[in-house]
Amino acid sequence: MKNLIKSSVNKAMDYSEYNLLFKQLVEEGRTTGEQTQEKIDYTKLNFSRTKRLDKTAIISEESMEVFKNVSEKQTWLVISEPWCGDAAQTLPFLNKIAQLSENIDLKIVLRDENPELMDEFLTNGSRSIPVVIMLDADFNVINTFGPRSKAATKLVADYKERHGKIDDAFKEMLQNWYNNDKGISIINDILETLNVKA
Repeated sequence: MKNLIKSSVNKAMDYSEYNLLFKQLVEEGRTTGEQTQEKIDYTKLNFSRTKRLDKTAIISEESMEVFKNVSEKQTWLVISEPWCGDAAQTLPFLNKIAQLSENIDLKIVLRDENPELMDEFLTNGSRSIPVVIMLDADFNVINTFGPRSKAATKLVADYKERHGKIDDAFKEMLQNWYNNDKGISIINDILETLNVKA
């Protein structure tokens, strides 16, 4: 497993490389993996959401201090895809956190190009993304986060229980929830995985 993680980190993109890929896909009307119209449309939508969050996402002063004071070198390896809505909401915050700390190195790999890695980090047996794998300097797994914050996960579970499946109405509702939450749930859960409180 450690060799798998190490090779994944070595071939991973940084955030700017990921965004360049994102931009290129949108310009070419493509996506990663399976080329369905739905995934192509989501890629375009997610690119604009990511760009907006890159500009507008805010981390509280207290949380910023905690992230600045991360003392051990860590790599945060994220399994993602440009068509994934939850990834579009999460990655801009992870990037802002990584920019605050010289000890956090953010790296991104694509799920569908890395099935072996993905299958080591399933959520209830499914290949849900994004998954953040927090690694120490020796590539040991410290903790994981994802695919959503606990609050968003509860929303999904409650809706599935009531309606049997996730539909377009829920996706719109979840997007509104993300807009109103402003990343607070993501930040709080990440702080919890680091075992610190802001």
